[in-house]
Amino acid sequence: MSMQSRIEAKLTQALAPERLEVINESHLHAGHSNMDHDHEEVFDGMGETHFRVRVVSARFAGMGRVARHRTVNDLLAGEMENGLHALAIEPSAPGEATRR
Repeated sequence: MSMQSRIEAKLTQALAPERLEVINESHLHAGHSNMDHDHEEVFDGMGETHFRVRVVSARFAGMGRVARHRTVNDLLAGEMENGLHALAIEPSAPGEATRR
């Protein structure tokens, strides 16, 4: 199962979103470097290392921005340990303004 599919499945199961977009942005980071475990890694833009998540869920109602981000980060902690390098999170409750 791909990283994108795992992210979609975990967020769908935990948040029951009314809208979910998981966008692979890895290609936008080609040539960027990262210091990891005392060596420099240069991203080639291939694979599944950088994602943007746009999620609208009733579970976010009444939660502040930090709590929403923490919720998504906690759900995807296993992915961060297994190759996910960067995650841009755009969480919203139903009825709030979102990007299209």
